[in-house]
Amino acid sequence: MTTATADEFETHRPRLFGLAYRMLGSAEEAEDTVQDAYLRFSGADRGAIEYPSAWLAKVVTNLCLTRLTSARARREQYVGPWLPEPVVTSDGTLGPLESAEQRDAVSMAMLVLLERLTPTERAVYVLREAFAYGHREIAEALELTEANCRQLYRRAVQRVGESRSRFESTPERQEELVRSFLTAAREGDLGALEKTLAADVTWWSDGGGKVTAARRPIEGREKVFRFLAGAARTFLVGVDFSVVEINGSAALAAWTGDTLLSVVAFEVRDGLVADAWAVVNPDKLEYVRRQLTRAT
Repeated sequence: MTTATADEFETHRPRLFGLAYRMLGSAEEAEDTVQDAYLRFSGADRGAIEYPSAWLAKVVTNLCLTRLTSARARREQYVGPWLPEPVVTSDGTLGPLESAEQRDAVSMAMLVLLERLTPTERAVYVLREAFAYGHREIAEALELTEANCRQLYRRAVQRVGESRSRFESTPERQEELVRSFLTAAREGDLGALEKTLAADVTWWSDGGGKVTAARRPIEGREKVFRFLAGAARTFLVGVDFSVVEINGSAALAAWTGDTLLSVVAFEVRDGLVADAWAVVNPDKLEYVRRQLTRAT
């Protein structure tokens, strides 16, 4: 590949990574997918590629579909809840997140919901919602009929849930609540900690069988509170926490020395923690660890 061609690919890399990450929910796999696309681009007949951006998006989408098909079987055998890999977004890794809609599109809540979709439904939904592709463009990328793409999109919207509560918390309010949650936990103020939780709060932990973690979601304020109270007595000793922007919202990163122990993302509704996703599987923390290390 010539230097000029390599440089051209690099102009597309951020967008391709964002597409692959939304499709796969894995930053590490998204990087691998984009690299595979790079290799295909390097060996392609450039004269046959009229629009490189569309050609690359099609290649990445179809590479993701192949990965998702095999990933579904692996995730069925996964130990405990499977959660997406967290990504720092304050550095523009997933593009500009200037609106509530843009933040929601990369939120942990949305990525979890996308797991409900078939691979093809997910491709149609992501291309339509996150990248504003028209149904004709999507049909060309997936080699489907336009009518079929419209049907898949309608089904995806229904399965994700049109009634999902969105955009209720500003970034400032989200960060304020996360800091209040952290302060209460650090100081052992259990009363204040409980007040940050919604009555129907759910706490998810993804250890993947690699580290100790709850293998089922913990549901309800009382159960989550008891879990956190126990964790505060044992887990906080020698642990440093920082508030970071993960997937478009304030989240917590927990460190011991140079080791990233966990990242906890939150969804806030009506000023309270409605969902919390704690990723503690070390394999899923490697990408975000590199991001945070570079930022220091």
